[in-house]
Amino acid sequence: MRLNRLKSLYIVPVLLIWGVMLHAQSTLIDAKIDNPDILIGEQTTVKLTITTDVGKLVYWPIPADTLMTGVEVLMISKPDSTVIDNNRLMIQQDVLITSFDEQLYLLPPFKVIDASDTTYSNQIALKVSTVEVNVDAPEEFYDIKDIWKPPFVLADYYPIIFGILLTLFIICVIGYIIQRMRNRKPVTAHNLNDDPKLPPHELAIRELNEIKIQKLWQQGRNKEYYTQITDTLRRYIFRRFGINAMEMTSYEILDLITRESDAKSVYDTLKQILQLADLVKFAKWRPLPDENDLSMAYAYLFVNQTKIDEPEKADGENSNSDEDKPTDL
Repeated sequence: MRLNRLKSLYIVPVLLIWGVMLHAQSTLIDAKIDNPDILIGEQTTVKLTITTDVGKLVYWPIPADTLMTGVEVLMISKPDSTVIDNNRLMIQQDVLITSFDEQLYLLPPFKVIDASDTTYSNQIALKVSTVEVNVDAPEEFYDIKDIWKPPFVLADYYPIIFGILLTLFIICVIGYIIQRMRNRKPVTAHNLNDDPKLPPHELAIRELNEIKIQKLWQQGRNKEYYTQITDTLRRYIFRRFGINAMEMTSYEILDLITRESDAKSVYDTLKQILQLADLVKFAKWRPLPDENDLSMAYAYLFVNQTKIDEPEKADGENSNSDEDKPTDL
């Protein structure tokens, strides 16, 4: 009995030590290869399986480009973890490899490192063979194939098409802006084709007489009729008062005219002409015949009431005076 007790005292510590050792070596790594026999340039996959305890930190380094001399690493997949029985964790990862040298390779073992130990996997072999060539049958040799052209897909050319259309649009916009800037000349006495020998009111009367002769409103061309009248008055205001009326709105013109003492008496006359003209040009207003005649009469009145009186000319210089008088209304 005493001897059995002594044996028990020795067996229990041994079992404890053995259990601790098993626990210390619980991290395992296994390596398998899908196809151990490949041709030059073909690819095969090495599958790694790491088994460890849940929650234990482990690390298994894998070369990023070369597994060994002659064996290249093409891709390393992401680890896939699965919890299995007995609170164990199984981690799987694939390593895609290839080789371009004919040889039998004994791949180096993979290793896994945990907090207490380093464990190595089994070694696996890889045989790389060349393509057998029958030199006695040259007809079996084929020339290098031409490069295949991809099929035409219109969507592939959308960026180019949109780029060309956008470029053409920008060019058209720039050309339009340049043309507008060239055509837009500042309003000056020079580019208004003024006759320096005639005073402003005589030029305005001549233009109004020409408008009357055209009989525009009688032909239903009301917008053109009022446009010509207001343009004539705007040119007259520029020549007479120095107001750049060609570039102003009707409201701006009337606001400045109120500051001219010579035009205060006919302010209401000019206001009625401009307001009716705006209605015709922008609101498609159709004035009555009497309103059309009255607008022309008011235009003559505004010019005659604001003109600058000049000294009487000699008899020889008054030969053309009749043609500057307003025609009968």
